[in-house]
Amino acid sequence: MSSIKAGNIRKGMYLLFKNQPHIVTKTDFMSPGKGSAFMRVRLKNVVTGNTQEFTYKSNESVEELEINTKQMQYSYADGAELVFMEPETYEQVSIDRSLIEDKIGLLVPDLIVYVMMYEDKPLGVSFPPKVKLTVTQADEAVAGNTVGKAMKEIEVETGMKLLAPLFVKVGDLISVDTETNQYVSRVNE
Repeated sequence: MSSIKAGNIRKGMYLLFKNQPHIVTKTDFMSPGKGSAFMRVRLKNVVTGNTQEFTYKSNESVEELEINTKQMQYSYADGAELVFMEPETYEQVSIDRSLIEDKIGLLVPDLIVYVMMYEDKPLGVSFPPKVKLTVTQADEAVAGNTVGKAMKEIEVETGMKLLAPLFVKVGDLISVDTETNQYVSRVNE
């Protein structure tokens, strides 16, 4: 483990908090006119799934966890767990769905991701910047009163729903940003 200053905490970091691994899901740096600066952090316990907020003074030391990453391929969902496989050794790792939460709609079979490991236990998954998904449901575009970008709700092969431009239709292959879960562009293959 390495020690960092609380002012350097960023979203996505893994910290040791109350002797358990936590992931930082939100940070707010505050610098009031009087007094010292502080960092308000939302932490999610990767063991229990509980979330809590904590405030650190910006010069306070915090333990950052040493996380190993393994490149793995998504295989399938098994109840409350998602199964990933290492392509070369065929070693499988099961990860609880709650660790991925709103990113489950981005998982397609054979997607290559990085699984974060701490003491040989999976903590989470790091996705590539963009994922290609096929549109399975999209309403027909209707001309109307539109100012700016006209959007409609579509559904992709994983069941995830998102907004896309009116020209997107069923069968299109689209690119989705894994950070925001938003439409990026159509993909021509």
